[in-house]
Amino acid sequence: MKRTGYIPWICLVTVISFIGCNPKIADGVRKKDLTKDVEMITDKGTIYIRLSDSTPLHRNNFLRLAKQHYYDGILFHRVIQHFMIQAGDPQSKNAAAGIKLGEGDLGYTIPAEFNAALFHKKGVIAAAREGDDKNPQKASSAAHFYIVQGMIFSEKGLDSLQQFRLKGKIIPPERRAVYTTIGGTPHLDGSYTVFGEVIKGLEIVDSIAATPVSRELGNRPLQDIHIKKLRLIKR
Repeated sequence: MKRTGYIPWICLVTVISFIGCNPKIADGVRKKDLTKDVEMITDKGTIYIRLSDSTPLHRNNFLRLAKQHYYDGILFHRVIQHFMIQAGDPQSKNAAAGIKLGEGDLGYTIPAEFNAALFHKKGVIAAAREGDDKNPQKASSAAHFYIVQGMIFSEKGLDSLQQFRLKGKIIPPERRAVYTTIGGTPHLDGSYTVFGEVIKGLEIVDSIAATPVSRELGNRPLQDIHIKKLRLIKR
């Protein structure tokens, strides 16, 4: 009789100890999750992503969706070579060919989390959103994200971008050094929240970005490219 009472007590202590060492950070997210990376298995190969602790709202939201397997089976529904690859539309799961995608979402947004250290160099992951006319606060979509492929700029190219598209907004020297070597999409800086980056698998991003698309369908790939599975893994 004593043993049958003792075993549950040990189990209870173990559970309490586990919860105490792995406290809840946000809905569906625990402290242990913050030490994990993201493995994104696609039809073209696997991409590994590290989320930024400097954008906790976006990080936690993405972690929660990953744990809920939200992204499993979703398509890259918008692909533009030398720019970015985008996914996140729940309506893209099992979507028929010939349908324009991109309007589905989760019904909530995330406040912008801009950080000077996080900018649109090649390989970063950032949150898509509604345009400024409907969304002047630049709040992010709950589900839609994009990974930057971008392009490498010359100094003259950055000067021109700065003068005309950025209306005189200065691109800092440290960013210029990146945009002229690694590349990216500098015109998006300060408008969309960057919340992580690819740590392995940039060649997969390039492969997805190079796929033929239908412009009439909002740059949807002619051949579907799925996120087969997205999960958290140990660093």
